[in-house]
Amino acid sequence: MITTTAKIIKTEQQYFEYFEKVQDLINKLPDLGTEESETLELLSVLIENYELQKYPVEPPDPIDAILFRMAEKGLRQTDLVPYFGTRSRVSEILARKRPLTVPMIRALSIGLGISAEVLIGLDQIEVKADNSIIDWSKFPIKEMITRGWIRTATEKSKQAAEDIVKSFIAGAGLQTENAAFRRTLSGDALTQTTTYTLHAWLARVIQKSREETSGKTIYNSNSVNENLIKKIVSLSINEDGPKLAIDLIKSIGISVVIEPQLKGTMLDGAALMDTDGTPIIALTLRNDRLDNFWFTLIHELAHIWKHIKTPDEVILDDLEHSSDDRREAEANRIARDSFIPRSQWKSSGAYVSPSKESILALSKELKIHPSIIAGRLRKETGNYNQFTDLVGHGEVRKHFETI
Repeated sequence: MITTTAKIIKTEQQYFEYFEKVQDLINKLPDLGTEESETLELLSVLIENYELQKYPVEPPDPIDAILFRMAEKGLRQTDLVPYFGTRSRVSEILARKRPLTVPMIRALSIGLGISAEVLIGLDQIEVKADNSIIDWSKFPIKEMITRGWIRTATEKSKQAAEDIVKSFIAGAGLQTENAAFRRTLSGDALTQTTTYTLHAWLARVIQKSREETSGKTIYNSNSVNENLIKKIVSLSINEDGPKLAIDLIKSIGISVVIEPQLKGTMLDGAALMDTDGTPIIALTLRNDRLDNFWFTLIHELAHIWKHIKTPDEVILDDLEHSSDDRREAEANRIARDSFIPRSQWKSSGAYVSPSKESILALSKELKIHPSIIAGRLRKETGNYNQFTDLVGHGEVRKHFETI
């Protein structure tokens, strides 16, 4: 079997051999899910990985990225005044006579949808620093072995362990050079080591999603809408609501994976799409609380509904930290308003005069679990010592002990 012998490409001869095998498999048009289809996918990933290392694509210059977006949207220099402040400043920046400031970068990222990393120039710095070479030793190999993700390897066989990690990552269709992360993690957490760790976690999520093949429904993007979200919200009042909600989401072809975060990362969940078009919601359940579970679930579902359209995008969420990303703002709004409509929130007794009684009264009125209301009050006031008896501590993981 090719899938068991395929390795990371190190020579041009090996590259051409794999390329010919891929051409043969493409001509056979293998069905999805077959051994030949899996082999084609793996070899394609290995070839792409080799090409990216040998012929790296230079990242865009920040000003070139702005000029490209202007041409794409038909914008004039005067249209950039709201982002830069004055016409003269627009001219100076586009002529590279004046640097971009943090507020400008934030405004451009939100308003024009240009990645902050591109505007800062971080991509250029990282490519020049490591020349797109992957340091496989930076993956959390020991923790991956401990969790049973990869087979045991001793210290004496460190190189063998790294080869196993390469296959593990490649098998999930991830490449560390160009995976398009859309992160809401705080800046201090975005170290090179954390990036490797996040790739390992994502690879495991994809692997687990693919293992759930029995009775899988083909996903139809029209299945995710306000009515579906309302049905899920209504399940929160049930004692076994978390399990019922995930079963409902799975029934429309969205894969839901429970996988605790790896050490050093601060994740609540993620939204992504596999190469076969299957959307995936991943939850870490790092906070075993009902309020966190329900908000995270709807937040990630909102990402699937509104933002994840191709396998190239991965949205990773640390919901304890705020974000300027417009997609995060939209997912937060959908999650908040789905449980408690804006028209009712600020006029409710729970908001005006917070107490256990007013929370329970609003819970009964809206037919949602009181933990959701208590959690929102704690978040908005910043006082996490209040209503600890209402947020559902220890009421989530017990539903998924076998997952």
